[in-house]
Amino acid sequence: METHTTGAKVLLNHATTLNLHTGNLVNRSRLKKKCPSSPSEEIQDCVRATLSEWFATIPPPSPTELPDTIDCSIPQATEAITPEEREELKVSVKLFICEADLSSIKDAVDKACQALAVSQLDSVIIAPPALPEEESQTLANLQPAWRELEGLVQSHKIATIGTSDLDKELLEQLYNWAQVKPSSNQVNLASCCVMPPDLTAFAKEFDIQLLTHNDPKELITAASFQEAVQESTQDLKVADWRLEWVLRYSIIVKSRGIIKAKGYLVHAKRSSL
Repeated sequence: METHTTGAKVLLNHATTLNLHTGNLVNRSRLKKKCPSSPSEEIQDCVRATLSEWFATIPPPSPTELPDTIDCSIPQATEAITPEEREELKVSVKLFICEADLSSIKDAVDKACQALAVSQLDSVIIAPPALPEEESQTLANLQPAWRELEGLVQSHKIATIGTSDLDKELLEQLYNWAQVKPSSNQVNLASCCVMPPDLTAFAKEFDIQLLTHNDPKELITAASFQEAVQESTQDLKVADWRLEWVLRYSIIVKSRGIIKAKGYLVHAKRSSL
C-alpha cells in the first residue's frame, strides 16, 4: 500500500487537472454503510473514498508517465447506459458551478454524457456560484450561464434546463428573457417550509415544475475538498487545488420511479506554481 500511496502523491504533485467520477453510489457498499447527514458530507465522503480506492489500484508511475490530467474513477462502480435501456431511463443532472468560468458548463455536460454513455442528458439544473452574503442574485448574473445551457439544448446535448432557488420575480425575469424557457425551479425547503404562493401560481401558469432540495448554497467548500484529498493521500500539499465544478447525476427508471444509479463527477484544477 505504501508504494501505491507514494505513486499517488507523485501523480497528484505533477498533475494540474483532476477529473473524479465516484461511480454508482447505489452499488458502492463502502459508502452505503453510513448515511451522510447532508449533501456536503456525502460529496466529501465520495471524494475521499474514490481517491483512496483508486490510489490503492495504481502502481507507482515512472517519471516518463506523469500526465497533466488525472482521470480518477472506479471502473467496476461505473454504470454506463446501454442503447437498449436508454428509452426506459431518465438522466437528471444538477450542476454546481464553483468558479465563474462558463466554458466549464459544456465541459461538465460532455463529461457526464461520456461517463454514462449517453448522447443527451434529459434535464440539467444549474446552481450558479455562491454569491457573497450581501449580494442578491440578479438576471444579469444568470444570463451568461443560461446562454451556455441554451446552446447545449440547441445542439441536443440537453433536453430540458432548470434553475435553482429563484424567487417569483427572478424566475419571471428569466422566463421572459430566455429563448429556451426554464422547465423547472428547485426550492430549498430549509429557507421556506411552504412554497411561496406567488411562485406556485407563476409556475403553474407557465408550466414550470417546482421541485424541492436540501443542498447548501455551496455544496462543498474549497477547504472541505482539500481536506478530503489530503485524507486520501497523507501529507500531500493540497492548498493549491481548487474546484471548478461538481455534477450530481441520477438515473431514474421512468416506469417505476426508482433510482437505478446516482453519482458525482468532480473537476478540479491546480493553480500553476
